[in-house]
Amino acid sequence: MALLEVRDLVVGYDQYPVLHGVSFDVEQGECCVLLGLNGAGKTTTVTTVAGMLQPQSGSITFDGKELRKGSPSQRVAGGISLSPEGRRLFPRLTVSQNLKLGAWSRRRDSKTLKRQMDLVRDYFPRLAERENQLAGTLSGGEQQMLAVGRAMMSRPKLLLIDEASLGLSPTVARTVWEVTSRIKADGTTVLMVEQNAGALPFADRALIMEKGTLVYTGVGDELRTVNLREAYLGSGA
Repeated sequence: MALLEVRDLVVGYDQYPVLHGVSFDVEQGECCVLLGLNGAGKTTTVTTVAGMLQPQSGSITFDGKELRKGSPSQRVAGGISLSPEGRRLFPRLTVSQNLKLGAWSRRRDSKTLKRQMDLVRDYFPRLAERENQLAGTLSGGEQQMLAVGRAMMSRPKLLLIDEASLGLSPTVARTVWEVTSRIKADGTTVLMVEQNAGALPFADRALIMEKGTLVYTGVGDELRTVNLREAYLGSGA
């Protein structure tokens, strides 16, 4: 049984459907990249998994249990954490305060709080250097590091990262992707949403979405032998 099983997921806004029966698995201990152009339905997919949207039909099973209606905070407590598109930091709070808010569901567990704080500092040494700096004064790359670090503070089993590379230089984007490989190696399953096919070398599984449906699923060496960029995303991706 996969850690995350999505089956026939239909999601929309008001009466306008966005996802049209999406089904996929994410195995425990892997990094899965969900690729697609703007408007493909990628963010809708991960925000539904995170509990921010409710499906019209279909099912989501996580760690052997079907997820029914529940708040995002309940999903976090159950082991699912989202680093959202646009980062959504608290700009007038410090780096350290933003990170501690990410551990709200475990705020009474001082050992886990310290362990996760030390882990995030190890993943992103720059955050340790700027722990007393206001989040709003960080560079774009540092803010993205903080968004991922904050999501890791709840000690998730599944980390969802939405558009980590958006607006970043290729060098900084690669740094963030390299950290996701370390996060995976340390035992956290990762599902990344990306428009940038540069994330593929860091993936064990790739899903490509067009207009609310999955048009490609591949694993392992297949991701290195098929030109997914040209076939599905266009030469500019």
